[in-house]
Amino acid sequence: MVEDAAARRQAAQGPDLLEAIVAATRREVLLREEQVSRAALERAAARRAPRAAAFRAGLAAGGRFNVIAECKRRSPSRGVLRADYRPEPIAREYAAAGAAAVSVLTEPTFFDGRLSDLAAVRAATDLPLLRKDFIVSRYQLFEARAAGADAVLLIVAALDESRLPLLHRAAEECELAVLVEVHDAAELSRALDAGARIVGVNNRNLRTLEVDIEASHALIDSIPPATVSVAESGLRSSRDLVRLRRAGYDAFLVGESLMTRERPGAALADLLQGAAAAA
Repeated sequence: MVEDAAARRQAAQGPDLLEAIVAATRREVLLREEQVSRAALERAAARRAPRAAAFRAGLAAGGRFNVIAECKRRSPSRGVLRADYRPEPIAREYAAAGAAAVSVLTEPTFFDGRLSDLAAVRAATDLPLLRKDFIVSRYQLFEARAAGADAVLLIVAALDESRLPLLHRAAEECELAVLVEVHDAAELSRALDAGARIVGVNNRNLRTLEVDIEASHALIDSIPPATVSVAESGLRSSRDLVRLRRAGYDAFLVGESLMTRERPGAALADLLQGAAAAA
């Protein structure tokens, strides 16, 4: 009966977006593996030296508001955010404005992202880089390292009980930092069991796209003090950052509210200056 009720709720909400994205990702990865062998990709990845420690340190630094500023062209919830999308100058603006790290969306089907965007940003800035994607295989970890990422995102809701710890361990073996994303208490428990040292709380439900910033407030007390905590999605104002830092968050991932502004770097600078003044 409980399962039937859950199924009815899901049907009322519409299609499961996360399930669709994960299915598309699996297909895309298989196609890319046909084009570039894993052996060739591993050789390319070996020529890079990720800075996992720098990524983690940047998010944990005290005395400032640590923002992972995001580069993305499109989102499923809002459509095209930036028609003239050039991630390199945006990343340079973010660096000048005081970003702690840069996130680059590389998912192609729903976000219009490309691995070449990540490589271009790597050439444009020395800031630590996060590959933002729906990671479902080890192949994508080698892609991330080869393209210049220092960290990858693992989304608990997109991975089953066995796959999450396997990919977390594989990412660390690739010398990549891992931001493990959760949305509720059950997912947080799974993240910590998998060994997460950086946890991101996504205020957006990836299955329905609904945003509730209270998700971050609800989970912060359950994140161990030694674990770097990141609040994600729905952060639009300096007040949001101040409230969440007072609640205990170390860092913040901000994307759409920057990408929809004429000058994303200037928007980030305003956000950080406002937060510092209000802290």
